[in-house]
This record gives sequence, C-alpha cells and structure tokens, in this order.
Amino acid sequence: MVGISKLYFGTIEESDKLRYQKGVHSRPIVVWNCTPSCNLACSHCYAATSGTQCVLSTEQAKQVIDDLAKFKVPVLLFSGGEPFARPDIKILAEYAKEKGLRVTFSTNGTLIDDSLADWIRDLGVSYVGISIDGTESIHDEFRRSPGSYRRSLDAIRRLRARGVKVGLRVTMTRANVAAIPAIFDLMREENIPRICLYHLVYTGRGKEIAASDLSHDEARSALDTIVEETRKSFEGGFPMEVLTVDNHCDGIRLYLKMKEENHPNADKALELLTLNGGNSSGQGIACISWDGSVYPDQFWRDKKVGNVLEKPFSEIWGNPEKGSLLDLMRNRKSLLKGRCQKCKWIDLCMGNFRSRGEAVTGELWGEDPTCYLTDSEIGLI
Repeated sequence: MVGISKLYFGTIEESDKLRYQKGVHSRPIVVWNCTPSCNLACSHCYAATSGTQCVLSTEQAKQVIDDLAKFKVPVLLFSGGEPFARPDIKILAEYAKEKGLRVTFSTNGTLIDDSLADWIRDLGVSYVGISIDGTESIHDEFRRSPGSYRRSLDAIRRLRARGVKVGLRVTMTRANVAAIPAIFDLMREENIPRICLYHLVYTGRGKEIAASDLSHDEARSALDTIVEETRKSFEGGFPMEVLTVDNHCDGIRLYLKMKEENHPNADKALELLTLNGGNSSGQGIACISWDGSVYPDQFWRDKKVGNVLEKPFSEIWGNPEKGSLLDLMRNRKSLLKGRCQKCKWIDLCMGNFRSRGEAVTGELWGEDPTCYLTDSEIGLI
C-alpha cells in the first residue's frame, strides 16, 4: 500500500505502524478468505471459484485463530467470497477478538443490515472495508447485480451511524477510472474517512478483464487525479486517509512528483518509502484460504506454500525451507529480471506483484507490466 495522504500531507494515521517502521514486515497481516461463498459475481474478483469447495470447520478455524494469536499477527482480515456469507463468521470473529487479535473485514456490504451493524459495533471491529467501484451504474455493472450499489451505500451509512470506521475499496480499470472524482465526492458527502484504490491484478476473474487495465499513461493520470482529490479534501477541511494498492511505482512516482514541486515533505516521503520496502508478498502479507491453503498473498492463488490442516501457519510462515517459494520471495532482489534488476528504486518496490509479472511474462521473476515509470525515472538513461 502507498499512503498518498501520509506521504504527501504528512498525516499521522492509525495504520502507520503497519507500514512505516523498522522491521515492519516481521509478522504478516493475514487475509483469511474464510469462505468461497458470495452473493455477487464481480467481474474482477481474484478469489472467484466454481464447484464444491472444502471449507475449514468452526473448530478447525478456531485452532488457526489460536495459532495466529500466539504468532502475534498484527491484523486478521476476514474476506471471502463474502465473509458474512459464512454461517459461523460471528463465532470466529468473536473468538479472534477474545484471543486479542485486531479483527477487520473486507466485504461487499450488501448483507449488513441493522442487526449485523449493531453486532459489528458491539464487537469493536477496528475497520470495515466496503467495495464501491464508481457511480451507481458503473458499480452495479462491475458487481453484476442491479441494486448492489444502493445496498452497499446503506451498509456504509449504518456503520458510520454507529461509529464504526469504514473505508472504500475501489479496483481501478478503464471502465471506472473517470469516476474517481465522483467517488471522492461520495466520501466527502458521507463522511467516509478512508479509501484504498487498487490496481487490477490478473487472477481469478481479473484475468478475463486484463485488457481493461489502465495503460501506463492512464495509471499516471489516475495518480495525479487521486493526489488532487486528496488535496481538495484536505483544503476543504475533510482530511482523509488515501492509499493506492498493488502498484508500488505509485510511491516512487509520487516522490518524484514531490521533488519536482519542491514539496517540503519530499525527503520524508523517501524515508518512509524506504522503511516500507515495497511489495511484501510472502513476508508482510499472507493469505489463508477457505480450505486451509496458505499463499504468499491473496492474489497468487496458484502458489500454495502449505496448509494449516497439515502444519500450523506459524511454522509454515516462520520457518520456510531454504529454496522454498517463501524463502525466495524474501530474498528476491537478485532474482528479479529485466528492468527491475537495473532499476535504482528496486529497494522501494521489490519487483512489484509477482502474480502479474508471471501472468504476462510466464516467468516467476519477470517484470510486472504495470510499472509505468520511464527509463529515465528508474535510472536506465
């Protein structure tokens, strides 16, 4: 994640300790795709499945939570599918809170009625990310469900009314990038304090719409728009937390932009980006799937590194065998190919997303095609 508001405006944010300090990736944020079930069929879903799926039982899931708590993971993010489609999700979330874990949710929001909103508030869930992918018509087309925008917005309003911290999750493509200003308008109107704008990853159904991903010029322009909308909010008296996700060259481009502007926070931004260290798949981010499979991140779902039914997560993650994928991911700098090897910003990006690089080049360590930095910007000419 690239903290636009943090880097450009110097805000102090609750999640700073997850991104900007020494040893920040010593324990992973765990994304738990706790169920394959979902009431929607979104066009860009990375976790899309078909057929009957094995799902951990309640007791098996509790054993995983015990291990995660002992391993001291900083955040447990329940995702899916749709996490609230899992019948025992309240039992698991309550158990995780009892064990001292910070519980968050990533949801489409459409199942959050007043009763569920009350439960989320009473449990003390620290954050709920709800997907909004543009204006109403764009969102409903993305989600392949008429009325889903309205149901998601109702959930946001319910949670905000109860004092629950809510943020928007947006996946950017050519179909919705022009709606970014409208999404920021919605945030200001509804008093939504946080937004994560994701770059498309070519996995799950995302493979099917890879051709609609932003071009390099469009991605650069989108970053400029995001910065300007963030500025507009700050100057209008509504500071918000703004992050882009899944493309670490955003951070480098933002720093270069700040240097060009003689921005007073430029040197500090570079320091923070260096502390963050770029992509942390296989180290600072982990994924557990509904069947117990463990992956380096939630997108790279053909790269299984273990299963919690066979070995505790803490052992899979904490003691990878030499030469295993987890070991290589944590020592990938010398393995990255092409422009990455010669890029002067490699320590701030670490090759970006391997799942995207592999999807396009066919090579595990191939270039991520979404890097839009020019040869001049990365020091090749």
